[in-house]
Amino acid sequence: MTDRVLRVVIWTAGALVLVILALIAYTMISEAMPAFRAEGLSYFTSDVWDPAHNQFGTLAFTYGTVVVSGIAVVLAVPVSIGIALFTTEVAPRWLRKPITYVVDLLAAVPSVVFGLWCLLVLAPVLPGFYQGWHDLFSGFPILGNVFDGAPISGRSFMTAGIILAVMITPIITSIARETFATVPPSLKDASHALGATRWEMIRASVLPHSRGGVTAAVLIGLGRALGETIAVALVIGSSPQISAKLFGSGDAAAAVIALQWGEATGGIYRSALIGLGVVLFAVTLLVGVVARATVARAERETGGAV
Repeated sequence: MTDRVLRVVIWTAGALVLVILALIAYTMISEAMPAFRAEGLSYFTSDVWDPAHNQFGTLAFTYGTVVVSGIAVVLAVPVSIGIALFTTEVAPRWLRKPITYVVDLLAAVPSVVFGLWCLLVLAPVLPGFYQGWHDLFSGFPILGNVFDGAPISGRSFMTAGIILAVMITPIITSIARETFATVPPSLKDASHALGATRWEMIRASVLPHSRGGVTAAVLIGLGRALGETIAVALVIGSSPQISAKLFGSGDAAAAVIALQWGEATGGIYRSALIGLGVVLFAVTLLVGVVARATVARAERETGGAV
């Protein structure tokens, strides 16, 4: 009887989550439909965002969101995996708990604090650092354009990506650390018995066994980066453009919603902002589905021990 009640409760909770997600999607799509009808496909393919003339194209914001999130993942993943491996495999036992506590505390810091710190401390000094990278790669055809800003600014795609990397590093680290901790000691002992060094043991036993969990951690961190608002709004520059210049200003979907919602008193303008929310909602759901599918595949390959 108890098992049956528990099963009903679990199924009800799962169904409730799906119902809530469906209601959120329905409400947002309904509210955004006037903008979708007015702009048509150009709402997704145009980069012209001009509320004064009722022109709403979101491609520049989608591009900015993807770029800063990609920068964040590229910067955060190696650091996160390194910290997680150090905590579980290298650090002495007396040092592991302090590192874990510090990482968990970083995950609890409000995003506006990160944004203000980046705006006040990092943004003023980063242009000189960016200029050095630009001078280094200016002679290369493609890299010279990527590591440019025209003008180089402390409020840019790269700055937003850096602060997002700082924000998602604790999340990826925590999940990766717990994943590495599930590796059976017998696998590690077998590698050592064959004469493997610590790094060879990590490469041959820990990383393959944890592939699914680490991938899910990265995708969860990516989902957080895609939806971040205040920190990005403070340091990205609020300049809607599609540009390969990472040191130039840009804009992102969540930041636009936060900054312009107060100006949108109604009509197509507000519908267009809600449409941006629909795009973000769809992207984050897709990331979640990919993460779940990746973990499920890894569980099948490792016999459920992920």
